[in-house]
Amino acid sequence: MGTSKRKVIITCAVTGAIHTPSMSKYLPVTPKEIADAAIAASEAGAAILHLHARDPETGCPTQDPKVFEQFLPEIKQATNAVVNITTGGSPHMTVEERMQPAATFKPELASLNMGSMNFGLYPMLDRFKDFTHEWEVKHLENSRDLVFKNTFKDIETILSIGNANSTRFEFECYDISHLYNLAHFVDRGLARPPLFIQSVFGLLGGIGAHPEDLMHMKRTADRLFGNDFRWSILGAGKNQISLASMGAAQGSNVRVGLEDSLWIGPGRLAESNADQVKKIRQVLEGLSLDIATPDEARQMLSLKGVDQVAF
Repeated sequence: MGTSKRKVIITCAVTGAIHTPSMSKYLPVTPKEIADAAIAASEAGAAILHLHARDPETGCPTQDPKVFEQFLPEIKQATNAVVNITTGGSPHMTVEERMQPAATFKPELASLNMGSMNFGLYPMLDRFKDFTHEWEVKHLENSRDLVFKNTFKDIETILSIGNANSTRFEFECYDISHLYNLAHFVDRGLARPPLFIQSVFGLLGGIGAHPEDLMHMKRTADRLFGNDFRWSILGAGKNQISLASMGAAQGSNVRVGLEDSLWIGPGRLAESNADQVKKIRQVLEGLSLDIATPDEARQMLSLKGVDQVAF
């Protein structure tokens, strides 16, 4: 008697605010580069595309909707992927700036950081010495004294706008307290199941990247949310593939992409987002797991459908 295999959602975070352009020549920066990278990641098997934008001249993270509108329609036309727009943007932005793209384009899915935290990027200054833009060094150095602000009011505001547009959320939980914050908003009826919980590991200021940290996150989420959530794993940097593999073996979905890690192996830069998608896909298929299609991901996460977005 045959049994159906579990479907695993692959999210690809195409470009983001953590890494700067000087660190990898393969990081997409211009709208055309972001669109091409996203389309290739979708073709490689990513059901969800998590998208930030960058100033095409400086490479600096931007939440200007005019930049997003240069690549969102192209991605929608070329793929069936679920588009997930950031509301995180950059720790250096105000909440008003961060929420502009999601409010404007009403995506099926948007990210939402579930608590304030120290956000230490400055150790990268010890690993990288040559930078193209002056802002890059300041961006990293300033993180010594940086709190990524996500207050209860901030979270409530973003949830309210998303709920009004039927946008659902990828709840990014960088620590155990963030799961309890999410439970608070579930109790208030502002966050509604099925919850898509992205457990984030290995960023300085959040939970570590030890396998025991992964298990602690999962045990806590199971206790708080029971069967009302879909779990996903994001391992930063060198932890990307290893933690995603551990999580997938225990029932999680996975996230890869150049926002989270510039690497494909020890000392080797990933040449594309698609390369990372293909690598984790090999792991998943080696575990006899099926890769979820975009429409299967929509069903699993109860998304409103691509015909309901504003781009």
